[in-house]
Amino acid sequence: MTEKTAIVTGAGTGIGKSVATALLKAGWNTVFCGRRKAVLDAAVAEAGSSDAKALAVACDISKAGEVDDLFETVAEAFGRVDLLFNNAGMGYKSTPIDEIPVEVWNDIVGVNLTGSFLCARAAFGAMRKQRPMGGRIINNGSVSAYAPRPGSVPYTATKHAITGLTKTLALDGRPYDIACGQIDIGNALTDMAQPMTVGVPQANGSIAAEAVMDVQHVADAVVHMASLPLDANVLFMTVMATKMPFVGRG
Repeated sequence: MTEKTAIVTGAGTGIGKSVATALLKAGWNTVFCGRRKAVLDAAVAEAGSSDAKALAVACDISKAGEVDDLFETVAEAFGRVDLLFNNAGMGYKSTPIDEIPVEVWNDIVGVNLTGSFLCARAAFGAMRKQRPMGGRIINNGSVSAYAPRPGSVPYTATKHAITGLTKTLALDGRPYDIACGQIDIGNALTDMAQPMTVGVPQANGSIAAEAVMDVQHVADAVVHMASLPLDANVLFMTVMATKMPFVGRG
């Protein structure tokens, strides 16, 4: 098999860590990207030995210069980029819009949307120029790309925007064999999702615990999407805890 290289953002913890580890075990040279080098190094060590190569690269994806440096580092190490999993993101506690600081809005947009744009931009450029040409971009949308949780204006707005990014990349990538899809995840059990097992705000004003699922199911789904030939694409996939209150939310 020809060596393939994947970049996973937000790979130090949670979904990103699980996906990066799964890709590595599936034979992809995998770049673990995140802000904290020590956390990334720990994630690589925990992933264990593999025939493929792992590389930890610290990068704040909201900063264009750091994203450019990331892709230059990957090019030097592996020569090409075959997959980008645009996963890094952040949220905020449930808050009415008039009580959300503008700085919080800017931070969330900077990571969730601008960061995804910057990484997709760099990946698209690399995939368009490399030979053989092409590659795949998978965006982490979240079920919030379809239905909001109460008090989640910044997060929900950015995740709706990710859907537009996905559709446009899928269109613009056609001439260059660049496929783009989106995975929308509901209640995968990570540290970030732990509060859902205790109780989170519901649309009717109540607080209720919600069903969760093993994050490994998300990793397996991304590996499936990534394993398709470039003439096939999963444009949108929703992977969710079966009993979470998503269908009928509100």
